Amino acid sequence: MEDESFEFYGPAKMRDDPRWVDVSRLFIEGLSPFIAEFSPFADKLPVYLERLNRLKNLENREFHEEKITGQDKNVDIVVDIFNRVNSGGTALSKGDLALAKLCAQWSPARQIMRGHLERWQQAGFEFSLDWLLRNATAVATGRAVFTALDTVSAADFESALTKSVGYIGTFLDAVSGRLGLDHDRVLMGRYAIPVISRHLHLTPGGHFLDSAHRDRVLFWYIHSALWGRFAGSTETLLAQDYEIVERSGIDGLINALERWRGGNLEIRSHDFEGSTRGSRFYPLLYMLTRVKGARDLGSGLELRAEMLGKLTSLQVHHIFPKALLYKAGYDRVQVNAIANFCFLTQDTNLMIGQRAPTEYFAEAEAKHPGVLASQWIPTDPELWRPERYLDFLEERRHLLAEAAQSFLAELRNGAATMADLQPVSVMADEQDDVRIAQIKAMVKEMVRLGYAEPSLDSEIADPVTGRALAIAEAYWPDGLQVGQGKPVVLELDSAATNLPRLEELGYEVFTSVDALLGYAARRGEVTSGDKAAQEQPEATALASTADFHKAMLLVYDRARTEANYPATYLLNMLAEHGGLATARKLLHSPAVSDGFAALWERGRPDLTVEAQVIDPRFAGLFTPEEIEIARHRLQFGYGG
Repeated sequence: MEDESFEFYGPAKMRDDPRWVDVSRLFIEGLSPFIAEFSPFADKLPVYLERLNRLKNLENREFHEEKITGQDKNVDIVVDIFNRVNSGGTALSKGDLALAKLCAQWSPARQIMRGHLERWQQAGFEFSLDWLLRNATAVATGRAVFTALDTVSAADFESALTKSVGYIGTFLDAVSGRLGLDHDRVLMGRYAIPVISRHLHLTPGGHFLDSAHRDRVLFWYIHSALWGRFAGSTETLLAQDYEIVERSGIDGLINALERWRGGNLEIRSHDFEGSTRGSRFYPLLYMLTRVKGARDLGSGLELRAEMLGKLTSLQVHHIFPKALLYKAGYDRVQVNAIANFCFLTQDTNLMIGQRAPTEYFAEAEAKHPGVLASQWIPTDPELWRPERYLDFLEERRHLLAEAAQSFLAELRNGAATMADLQPVSVMADEQDDVRIAQIKAMVKEMVRLGYAEPSLDSEIADPVTGRALAIAEAYWPDGLQVGQGKPVVLELDSAATNLPRLEELGYEVFTSVDALLGYAARRGEVTSGDKAAQEQPEATALASTADFHKAMLLVYDRARTEANYPATYLLNMLAEHGGLATARKLLHSPAVSDGFAALWERGRPDLTVEAQVIDPRFAGLFTPEEIEIARHRLQFGYGG
């Protein structure tokens, strides 16, 4: 109201300022509600009301309506026009446009589809409206493009939707009961599912013919997901596979996939070299755990719901504890290698705690002979020592690859038989993981500032080769604000990432949380941390700000030489803001800094800015609240 500017809603900037008026609310409710809200600005009330009244009167004006028509206005052009005009709102997809046309003939369509999505969500699977529509399009038309629905009547679409929901249910029952992939985190390759829906639609009865047929479909599904079959031009590849499955069935799909892979559908040890739960081989590790009779290291029981009874909740466990590996000098990628993960019951995970493998491996094997081999853990005691950790990973990858290749061969040949697996819940082991806390705090802050919520631990594949380019800690595929700007990637392990290829493909890549938050702030939003830092009163100092600045420079130098952490971001901040302002900015940031996280992982929290803040020499430079924030982080590893 002060200068009659229009902006998209930004919570940090507008939430507590009544002068920012929601225009939609004004049009709906009129001027009356705002009179009381403007009471703190009594001297300007007449001016504000006059401005609001002029805005409200726009409803009474007639505006020229330009109609854009023509045979050349296909779906791509229409969607592009809409998204350009509506650049600040929710982006329109091709599926939205197709669904809008269908709703004109069958109005409950969207509501019914959302009902199916909610039901799957309750079962642990997250799907989008576009994805369900793609399945229905495959069933109704056998084509990959949504424009194919133009010639489909409402009645035919309703029938196709009902059938596709049934086919999806059949597939989810198979992938959960046969492979143990029973929740969203491990349901890889979801764009292979429309091909399976199409295949089931062409199969008499709409079901798998027998267990061997089901297993061959699952064999194709796993390999299409592992090798990124649909990472590139999804519609083009779907169209190819729809044509193949109609002509040659599942055997044709397997042969085509094999040709696409250059004749190679083998799992090799280096395929398990990824790290974090975002890797496409994490679901394969989980699948092996479920189907190959992996046993709990504490109880010796198979990790199956029917065997475990009430202990059906599993946890991701680091075989070599993170603290032990960081202390031994291994980096984050090595610590979080897929080959360092296994699954245990919560009770066993708590019992093992931070014990070294040299302690608990021998104990587990003595109590339950063969339990280590059941988890593909090398039984050579020499490999259980931290200094042989990389050799341990290499050997375990070899064992995992052998097990995976064996099971997939059984699926292809229809030779494996086993009872259906019952779902189990899985919790990540996030104890003392400062990076996870940092990412969570960053996401919370980005959402608070009005940006979209990202996908976490997301693998980004090359659209041409299907190879993994990165496993992003956070990923905004449609830009920080949906439909605006390039896709944004936060990738903290840049050494294991193909950054040049990501940039070539048009991704905006950030390799630090600090840099991403700074970028978000430069887009026009003021972070709560900056505001809080500006509002801090200067305290009476026991030591001068110059002394603190010197201490910070010393910390920078020690972090670089003693902990092998470059701390270049800290040095840049010190040069720009000085020691005291830098410390305050970091303290009031919603997420701990990259430097804090890195030094915590290296076992050197004494070299963090927070450690200097609680130094008695500098107590007078900071408020009690700031000192408490620093103490809390040093104790628990994350911001309070």
